[in-house]
Amino acid sequence: MFLLRWMWKNMKGYRGGYILALVCTLICQSMFIWSPIFVGQIVDIFFESPDAAQNIADRRDLLFLLLGGMILFTLVRTVIFYSGNMLYERSSQGLIYQVRKYLFDNIQGQDAEFFDKFRTGDIMTRMSGDLDMVRHAVSWVFKALLECLVMFLTSAVYFFIVDPLMAVCILAFTPVILIVSNIFRKRVGPLYASLRERLSEMNTNAEENISGNRVVKAFAREDFEIDRFGKKNDEYKTANQTAALTWLRFFPGIEITAQGLSVVLMIIGGIFVINGRLTLGEFMAVSGLIWSVSNPMRMLGNVVNDMQRFTASATKIIDLYYNRPTIVDRADAVKGEDRLRGEVEFRNVSFHYAGAQILDDVSFKIKPGQTVAIMGETGSGKTTLVSLIPRIYDVTSGEILVDGVNVRMQQLRHLRGNIGIATQDVLLYSDTVEGNIAFGNITLPFEGVKQCAKDADADGFISKMSEGYDTIIGERGVGLSGGQKQRVALARALAVKPSLLILDDTTSAVDLETEKQIQYSLEHLDFPCTKIIIAQRISSTKDADFILVLRGGKIVEQGTHEELIQGNGYYREVFDLQR
Repeated sequence: MFLLRWMWKNMKGYRGGYILALVCTLICQSMFIWSPIFVGQIVDIFFESPDAAQNIADRRDLLFLLLGGMILFTLVRTVIFYSGNMLYERSSQGLIYQVRKYLFDNIQGQDAEFFDKFRTGDIMTRMSGDLDMVRHAVSWVFKALLECLVMFLTSAVYFFIVDPLMAVCILAFTPVILIVSNIFRKRVGPLYASLRERLSEMNTNAEENISGNRVVKAFAREDFEIDRFGKKNDEYKTANQTAALTWLRFFPGIEITAQGLSVVLMIIGGIFVINGRLTLGEFMAVSGLIWSVSNPMRMLGNVVNDMQRFTASATKIIDLYYNRPTIVDRADAVKGEDRLRGEVEFRNVSFHYAGAQILDDVSFKIKPGQTVAIMGETGSGKTTLVSLIPRIYDVTSGEILVDGVNVRMQQLRHLRGNIGIATQDVLLYSDTVEGNIAFGNITLPFEGVKQCAKDADADGFISKMSEGYDTIIGERGVGLSGGQKQRVALARALAVKPSLLILDDTTSAVDLETEKQIQYSLEHLDFPCTKIIIAQRISSTKDADFILVLRGGKIVEQGTHEELIQGNGYYREVFDLQR
């Protein structure tokens, strides 16, 4: 029932159409009973009656009326059937459109822990294959279930009207079908849940392989990846076959039982006709409707099968649908309107992730306009530290203040809108160079884009590209070198004219001359900006107002370049190695 309520909630705007579609199905299936009844009347009056010849001569109008009724009912039923199908399709497409839009909007609001938990391939499966299964349920499964129910009940009522004993004999197999279908439902449900997981794993494997194709080729691991995907594909095939064969094992019993109804009718109905209990017309009418009882029984297995697939898919979608981020705006958050000054303060900040302590009691303060460099060994917590400022993650204890206000009390859009971030692992979109640079500031004029590229020392190579700033960058920046991608990412961060600029090893892939040019540009920006630079090169840190050195999540050294090279710590070791 919860799944049905969820679907009904998301069918807003299409509910009236869907109810009308159900009414069309109800009317259409109810009308099936009339054609056999008309045939029975024609046979009894104009063929089997002792006065059949006289009736044909004297009651020809009735014959034409009955024939015309059959034709009219068929035409009307066809129109209703077509209209109902159109309404089903419109409602189902409207439903998945609205759900898919909501899911994407919900994903955009999720925090980093969501993406740590859900795999990309799994999310894509939920938003494509699983949603299509929901559409199939709305447009066909529920319709088929209603068709089976209406056809069975109307035919059963007519059978009891004609002859109760014959009706009981024909419908005696119904409990058997229901028991078998219920057993099948219990067995196949877990199988489709497993099938759904295998599909997600296969899609995840394919997505990771395609995204990392350069790494695969660099290490000549094509054969390994083919085998790995082959195993996932085999697992999916096995799960699919298991679910399908489970249905096929039940199918013969259901089919034999359904076909047995015709045998029962031939025997019981034939005896009743011979004994005069049934007229030949009544027998033909019942014979014409026997499929409306056997077919629902036969279809019941398919409906149960698809219902289990729908349940498995809908459950996965709902898991994503109702997932809520933990990092959100507080109801009493400070309404930010003005540009931030760029003052940052860490007060006894600690951060744990997955049971491990990443940062431990970190405290420091950055004044507006200062440049701060952060160094440290791999895994010391540098990237995590800067990720806490725009609340990519939230601190476990302590507090971070920007302009004297706890970041948890600031509106996320205002806070993040004043922060520009460029990381070593660059993600560029399949868009023009200009579109990628202006990603965070779509109103930026071309002259502004070009200036940001110059500040990032990217204008030179961009201008030499085939179509300059209109050149389409391939997916994830394919076609650009590591250094070129980093410079485009830096230009993108500068394009928002941030109050706080965070550079996470952004110049690691550029040469020293380019790095020097970038440093000069950063020192002469045309807007006030506080800079936090994570780097391993002394050339990137020596001119900072002060430098932090992290080890094991703690600040172990702090001071200017001149102060730190006088010591015997990590910074002095790096300085000696790079001299």
